[in-house]
Amino acid sequence: MKPPEVDRAAGSRAAVAARRARAEVKRQVGARERTALDVAEAAWAGEPTAPEATLRVTELLRSIPGLGPTRAARVMHDLRIADAKRVGGLGVRQRADLREWLARRESRGATHRSRLVVLAGPTAVGKGTVSRHIREEYPDVLLSVSATTRPPRPGEVEGEHYYFVSDAEFDAMIARGEFLEHAVVHNRSRYGTPRPPIDRALAEGRSVLLEIDLQGARSVKERMPEALLVFLLPPTWEELVRRLIGRGTESSEEQARRLETAKVELAAQDEFDVKVVNLDVGQAAREVVELLDVPGTGR
Repeated sequence: MKPPEVDRAAGSRAAVAARRARAEVKRQVGARERTALDVAEAAWAGEPTAPEATLRVTELLRSIPGLGPTRAARVMHDLRIADAKRVGGLGVRQRADLREWLARRESRGATHRSRLVVLAGPTAVGKGTVSRHIREEYPDVLLSVSATTRPPRPGEVEGEHYYFVSDAEFDAMIARGEFLEHAVVHNRSRYGTPRPPIDRALAEGRSVLLEIDLQGARSVKERMPEALLVFLLPPTWEELVRRLIGRGTESSEEQARRLETAKVELAAQDEFDVKVVNLDVGQAAREVVELLDVPGTGR
């Protein structure tokens, strides 16, 4: 038997209202008007039909600022909570584990201090790949955008990967004192880091990741001694060679020149505060983000 038309219409309106109520809860968490822990506690103390209780756990986690889908999935796995589970439907043990994780995360957020982390390493080690992963998975981290006089590579976007400028424009920026550091890299192109955006972000309490070359890292350390220098290492020298050749963005002469530069860069790794091996991009990115002390990156 079909339900009366009036019942189906009422049920449809109720379902829409419930979805909107859950969406509002997620919006509040995303806007930092409520904490995820507050939502969970409300779910466990209120009616089983309340929007907090009917919200899926994975939706609650993904609404937390700075917690990307990959990290949320990892937390769900670690806490042994199925994707279909709703906050109000968790068992006693799962509630305790989720409460502990959310409380620990919020405690880290309360003591969070902004930090500038400088990521450097030899050519083709994967600095750009690690940085892109961080940009996608950890939106609370601000990635500084450098200016360069080299032409863009395939897929690079102006203002996202670099500011591509002419030599004359680069000279003008130097004259105006806009760079935190600038240098010639691989004896060809020039790179520079605009300082005003970094200063503003740190003043606002945001963490900043700066991906630059070895020379630039040294210059930043001179001007900002509080910066943390991280050296990204390849698993092996053979893997570094494979990555550079496989990239296919340089001529054979340029590849040879970059490999010679890489030997010099690798010899400078002991100048850095921390070393991270880029065996797996996701793991390397997590290690870098943990150094940035971004809330929600630890279990």
